[in-house]
Amino acid sequence: MRAITFLLILTFALPACKKDGGYHNSPDAEKKIPMNTYDYLKSKVGVFDSLVAVIDRLGLKGTLTDSGITLFAVTNQSFQLAVTNLNRLRKQSDRDPEYLSTIDREQLDTMVSYYIIRGKYLSDSLQLQDGLDLFSVRFGYPMHAKSTRASASGFEKGGPEVIDFSNTKRSKFVKFWSSTTTGSNNIETTNGVVHVVTPDHIFGFDEFVKRLTFVPPPPNLMLTIGGKLSVLRDNNGGPDNGEGSKKVIDGDDHTKFLCEFQGRVWMKFELNTPAVSSVYTLTSANDAPDRDPRAWTFEGSNDNVNWDELDRRFNFFFEQRYQLKVFSFQNTTAYKYYRINISEVNGSNLYQLAEWTINSTK
Repeated sequence: MRAITFLLILTFALPACKKDGGYHNSPDAEKKIPMNTYDYLKSKVGVFDSLVAVIDRLGLKGTLTDSGITLFAVTNQSFQLAVTNLNRLRKQSDRDPEYLSTIDREQLDTMVSYYIIRGKYLSDSLQLQDGLDLFSVRFGYPMHAKSTRASASGFEKGGPEVIDFSNTKRSKFVKFWSSTTTGSNNIETTNGVVHVVTPDHIFGFDEFVKRLTFVPPPPNLMLTIGGKLSVLRDNNGGPDNGEGSKKVIDGDDHTKFLCEFQGRVWMKFELNTPAVSSVYTLTSANDAPDRDPRAWTFEGSNDNVNWDELDRRFNFFFEQRYQLKVFSFQNTTAYKYYRINISEVNGSNLYQLAEWTINSTK
């Protein structure tokens, strides 16, 4: 009898183990939906209302109806977190609140595009060891996705399948990426695939608040006072070349200064008369993020020999191309010379920058 009982246990136990593969394999609630991606979102009232409202405002309905796409669908909660964080900061500055219907259209359009990917990608196509590079349908913006398994009850990778979805910030360095995960995968519509992003994700990754609270810098002393630019080394074609040093102060972010890095580059501006500055700006160039400055000091001098350190930055990166960054610091001294001394770039043997300004104290 003991032998018979043992055989019966094996008969039922073995198929059960084979069925779940030794881990919890959460089935998809829905596999194939007989409607397009846009109509699917509309059908989920109370889940994707904010996403649908943004899509309608930006004129993206056709993209989600006819194009072959993969959508990383953001829930209402993700939008709520983003807008709440934004308006909490705006309230501290005595500024009126913003909503999805009033937020700058260009900024909103760029951020929504992160989640709409050209082509159809089920999770099994994202199982490569290094994941897969993806590109947004509207701007060709580089994103990244990798399928993995979450942990469950202390069992590493013993839980349901999830997708690590990342904004690469146009950087090849993973540590600079901003990432989230999915809570539901592989919902197939008639024109694409939908993966649902976890509700604790903040829409826009880490850019929503930063983009919409931008404060323009004060007047540019290079223009209001004038002076002379010099650099440690120039472009091989000279300062007047198409990518020579003069391009970094020409007021056009679609031109740039490009030169060999060789471990250090500085740019110096001699004002016609000394002035107090406590702000400067840098604008990223059009391509190749590995050429961007990563670490530097900003310095002031009145004799062009002895330099006072006014600001120091390290592990810096631009999230986008043509992006203006404003840097503030404490200073009450009027200097005739200001210099930015770049000690590190993001991995290239070249250095580039679209624009540099020295600005008056706020």
